[in-house]
Amino acid sequence: MSEASAQPAAGPPSAPARTANPAATATAPSQAVPALEAEGLSKSFGAVRALEEANLTVWPGQVLGLVGDNGAGKSTLVKCVSGRLHPDRGTVRVAGEVLRARSPEVARARGIEVVYQNLALVDSLDIATNLFLGREPVLGPRPFSWLGFLRTRQMRQEAARVLREVGVDLRGASVADPVEQLSGGQRQGIAVGRAVVWGQKVVLMDEPSAALGVEQTRHVHDLIRRLRDRGVGVVLISHNMQEVMQVCDHVTVMRAGRTIVTVPVSEVSGEMLVGYITGAIEPRSDG
Repeated sequence: MSEASAQPAAGPPSAPARTANPAATATAPSQAVPALEAEGLSKSFGAVRALEEANLTVWPGQVLGLVGDNGAGKSTLVKCVSGRLHPDRGTVRVAGEVLRARSPEVARARGIEVVYQNLALVDSLDIATNLFLGREPVLGPRPFSWLGFLRTRQMRQEAARVLREVGVDLRGASVADPVEQLSGGQRQGIAVGRAVVWGQKVVLMDEPSAALGVEQTRHVHDLIRRLRDRGVGVVLISHNMQEVMQVCDHVTVMRAGRTIVTVPVSEVSGEMLVGYITGAIEPRSDG
């Protein structure tokens, strides 16, 4: 059976055991293998080279900021490791195993979830269906799911439970309500909550708080910490240096499709990160 043909779970997976010190695995590579490792990724679109030998390493229980100017290659890198794009060259490993058959379905089956800027929600569908999108429990074997025999009651019960567990406040809405009736903050909560539920190894977030207010942003940060405390690696793409400094353990800087440097947050300032991004500061070459 191929990786992509794995049978869907009847419900969201249970959270893994809580790690005693999630940051330890992020700073002690000898004690674990990376949750996600991209090595030497290159990607061109005609004459435009979006990625050139880019690298990314995310450890279990690590929150890694991914920063860079517009066009630096951040979103392209995320799309390559999550299966939406096929890199021209390079290797992606999940928990030490090479990810060969690259597609979003295979990546999700291996525990990689993405929260895109457009949220990837279907407005006309209800909250529960959006939470299970692509993983709907069905009556009978999966090949016959096109008949439409979904376990709707089960989905709604599970959706209410898991959203309550991850702290997503629907504010009077029901999991049977269509997503189009929700506020922007609630919609973001559903997208992030879906990643929290299904992301078992790595969750990649592309500007998850860009359009949110202060309270809603705080809630997204709380969800990121929940993932970290479960031992899940998180990649946070953000233009907000204050957010990166507040939430992340380490930061990877990209410029012109290349990985420039990866540094602990404790060793840099927001001004230094801006310097790396613009090229005003170049990383030291030790040795």
